[in-house]
Amino acid sequence: MTASAHAVHLAELNVATLRHPFDDPRMAPFVEMLNPVNASADKAPGFVWRLAEEGAADATGLRPAGEDVIVNLSVWETREALWDFTYRSGHLEVMRRRREWFERHVEAHLVLWWVPAGHLPTVGEALERLADLRAHGPSPRAFTFSSFCTAAEAAQHRQALPSVQPVEPAQSPRATLAGDATAV
Repeated sequence: MTASAHAVHLAELNVATLRHPFDDPRMAPFVEMLNPVNASADKAPGFVWRLAEEGAADATGLRPAGEDVIVNLSVWETREALWDFTYRSGHLEVMRRRREWFERHVEAHLVLWWVPAGHLPTVGEALERLADLRAHGPSPRAFTFSSFCTAAEAAQHRQALPSVQPVEPAQSPRATLAGDATAV
């Protein structure tokens, strides 16, 4: 994780539904781009952190949202840093060719939210933010590039929320974890 003078960072989750199994030859061009694009992200101005499976160079082996869904979870110092990497780097080639490898989503597949500097979001937290965006639309809690909320707006939103006392979870035969893909 890189050091930062910012008090908050921008977290992003992107999910993509595979058109073909990951080891299918039609996915080879995407797989070949992974290491160079991830290396570019790691060196990009404003990059803080990205999720990688333990012992792996990336997160493509993790499937918390379903066997045919890959996730990309990262943290950036600013919106501009994430935007520049996404649309002004080698990552743009992946974006241009994404229909070769991924299904078109009919619901939100990208969510952004502010986190305190130094906080590394969990996959469960990220999937919960995506579920919030899908269920309620953009808000200071879960937004997109086109419906962007500033860190100040997010802080005001948090302060305006009523204080909630923890509630004992109901006992059920199958408890649902916060990161359970069925919650999405």
